[in-house]
Amino acid sequence: MNFFEHQDRARRRTRLLVLLFVLAVISIILVVDLVALVYLRLRSDPTAPLLTQASLGAHLPVLVWVSALTAGFIGLASLFRILTLRGGGGAVARGLGGVLVGANTTDPQLQRLRNVVEEMAIAAGVPVPEIYVLEQEEGINAFAAGYSPADAAVAVTGGALRTLSRSELQGVAAHEFSHILNGDMRLNIRLIGILFGILVLALIGRLMLSVRHARTSRSAGALVAIALALIATGYIGLFFGRLIRASVSRQRELLADASAVQFTREPAGIAGALKKIAASKSGSVLASDTEEIGHMLFAAGLSRQLLATHPPLLERIRAIEPDFDPAELEAIRARLVPLPRVAAAVIASPSGPRRRSGGIMSEADQVITRIGRPDTDQIRAAAELAQAIPQPLARAARSTEWVVEAICYLLMDPDAEIRERQLLMVAEALGIEGERQVSTLLAAVPSLAPELRIPLLEIGFPTLRRRPQAELNRLMDLIDRLIRADGRVDVFEYALARLLSQQIRDAIAPTQARGAGTGRLTDGEREARDLLMILARQANPERRAAQAAFAAGLAVLGIGVGELEPLASADWSDRLDRALARLDDLRIEDKQRLLRALIATVRYAGVSQTEVELLRAVVAALHVPMPLFT
Repeated sequence: MNFFEHQDRARRRTRLLVLLFVLAVISIILVVDLVALVYLRLRSDPTAPLLTQASLGAHLPVLVWVSALTAGFIGLASLFRILTLRGGGGAVARGLGGVLVGANTTDPQLQRLRNVVEEMAIAAGVPVPEIYVLEQEEGINAFAAGYSPADAAVAVTGGALRTLSRSELQGVAAHEFSHILNGDMRLNIRLIGILFGILVLALIGRLMLSVRHARTSRSAGALVAIALALIATGYIGLFFGRLIRASVSRQRELLADASAVQFTREPAGIAGALKKIAASKSGSVLASDTEEIGHMLFAAGLSRQLLATHPPLLERIRAIEPDFDPAELEAIRARLVPLPRVAAAVIASPSGPRRRSGGIMSEADQVITRIGRPDTDQIRAAAELAQAIPQPLARAARSTEWVVEAICYLLMDPDAEIRERQLLMVAEALGIEGERQVSTLLAAVPSLAPELRIPLLEIGFPTLRRRPQAELNRLMDLIDRLIRADGRVDVFEYALARLLSQQIRDAIAPTQARGAGTGRLTDGEREARDLLMILARQANPERRAAQAAFAAGLAVLGIGVGELEPLASADWSDRLDRALARLDDLRIEDKQRLLRALIATVRYAGVSQTEVELLRAVVAALHVPMPLFT
């Protein structure tokens, strides 16, 4: 199952989620109506039959109001809970007691965690998520939360950090990245809201019971009766909540385990983490685990409940290691002690030859297969890229104080006169101290290898997105001025601005970021032609080669042969923006076809790093993660 099939599956699960929610609400309404009818009959005529046509007719107006109020209350409660999570994955992690991993941490275990997450993100071609640690949680667990990759957060427990080896931690991270890449996170956020809505009556009932002692004895009796009725009704919601969680969660956990094995090609990593959970006294239990968030976690212990959110641990282990003997858990338990705080290693992938990065894979199917599933070569290449970034730039990109200046550094022109004008722009926008910091970075690293530019942007994004929205808007204005300082827009400048603006927009309004719409390629044929034509021209300076590349892309789409049109150098970026805005609304299956055409287009030349960057920006604008080319 590739990325596009996973996205389609997530969309179908969302429809199932809505259907089950409606059934749950209907069931709760019926129970509430029954309680209301009993109350009304007891007040009017306790000896009369309850469910008669006359009885229902007499009380129908009241029951209609009760039904409407119950449905409205549940819907508003769900909406309220979802709105409280609009801060994205970070809001979820902080709500559970997560502590953000600092940019300048010297703790080797936190550095190891950061390295693992950054490597995975760079390899998968998505923004680096925020990283949190639930320090006081001794259980071994983790989760990913957010609406989209641009506002994602990955959190691990203190128990996982202290107990798991690097390969095991990498396996857990790969499992969580599978949820990030496959559209599971948005479903999780919606599920939290839905669960809150259908459990809210029981929560109110419990609250009423907790305050009953503050009432008079007569009012306390009525209060207890109402509270018990609400709690009984809430158990209907609890049943449906668990049914909903089980229906959308169990199978995707097995898929995420399989994806983690494909990512790392090291089954022992994630299997080792699952074994340690099974062997540990603390297991995967969290003090903060509730009905709301259980479906998000990496593991849910040894539960065999019919409506459990996760398959049993032994089943998950045997899916990875079919010959696993549960008797091994005793030996694992005996040697289960916190790992020493050693220096953080950067690369821990299996050894072996690796392809050089910078090229394009030979077949579209290979690229599509790797979307959302970076392999060992890509993870190793990402680790090497992250390690190769000069330390002054890496520290600045991770620093809350200097991340903006690190991004400005990337746009500094090699021509001294143009660079001076750009530094004046920085001074006007960020102040003298900002201009001085950019100059300091230029002095420390006069030039940066092209393949390190996008990774530097990616490791700085988690810090950048925490800036206020007004400041981010000013940054985008400054970037536009820096780009146009020389009177033109080159490929890298466009790619950086497009990637950054896309990530910022998705982080500011994560609920609006979506993987697919309802548009069809037949309706966006002109925009698809423009996209392929611009990509062909940028990848092939010679017109004949550009025409051949353009024709190859059109052939994949099956929309006929077209001639390259004249395109002014100042016009191509605006035209590309207009095309991408329309094509981002394509259906998921049409986005897959378009990606095949893009790959066919760029294959006609030895693709340089700048063309890879442009393809990355184009694909990101379509809300598809572009894996690192190796």
